[in-house]
Amino acid sequence: MIVYKSREEIDKMRRAGRIVAAAIDAVLEKVRSGISTKALDAVAEQVIRNEGATPSFLGYRGYPASLCASINDQIVHGIPGERIIEEGDIVSLDFGAIWEGFHGDSAVSIVVGKARSAEAEELVRVTEEALNAGIAQIKAGGHLSDVGHAVQQVAEGAGFSVVREYVGHGIGRHLHEDPQVPNFGSPGRGPTMREGLVIAVEPMVNAGGWETVLMPDKWTVVTADGSLSAHFEHTIAITEDGPEVLTAR
Repeated sequence: MIVYKSREEIDKMRRAGRIVAAAIDAVLEKVRSGISTKALDAVAEQVIRNEGATPSFLGYRGYPASLCASINDQIVHGIPGERIIEEGDIVSLDFGAIWEGFHGDSAVSIVVGKARSAEAEELVRVTEEALNAGIAQIKAGGHLSDVGHAVQQVAEGAGFSVVREYVGHGIGRHLHEDPQVPNFGSPGRGPTMREGLVIAVEPMVNAGGWETVLMPDKWTVVTADGSLSAHFEHTIAITEDGPEVLTAR
């Protein structure tokens, strides 16, 4: 069941989104060759808590960190630890914060320093472009599947693939709510979007095939063929004034 949000609830989610955006900015300032993903996690948690919020991910279904840090062939849910980031890595960073009971959720991918290949740079660029194309389809009266269709067109049009097993989602009092928001599919299907809908759109785009493998830690998801992956995400609300990206930086 889709839970539509009131103006007051969206206000709280807007604040959560701003906190997430601040955490992203703080972590991106620290990302460099030679730093550990555990150190980045500490930065994210500190910013979120300093703003009076709570990390969404820490303890979620047993997840042990405040940040997801996924590198190269890791698609999503990489657990921060002692791994050291190296020059040319693609680093995908996923953040969540809770403000007065409501979540914000956003992710970004970057190439650290000089890319090892033109493909890596193109993958990150296209994934962000796919996110923006999906967001452009969010409007009252449109169909939810229009979002995923737009994402798929951009990603596959560039010669990449979109992950099928993991999708975007509704968000509010819970980090993951209805509806699911796939990054693929035909347009004009599914629920009709209307005011009060809040969703997290998150393209996960692979340089190779779309198939995935869950690692033994039961969290980290990698590409089945070892190809590179990138991940971008924003939380978007349909307000009385139209769509608004709550996690905009």
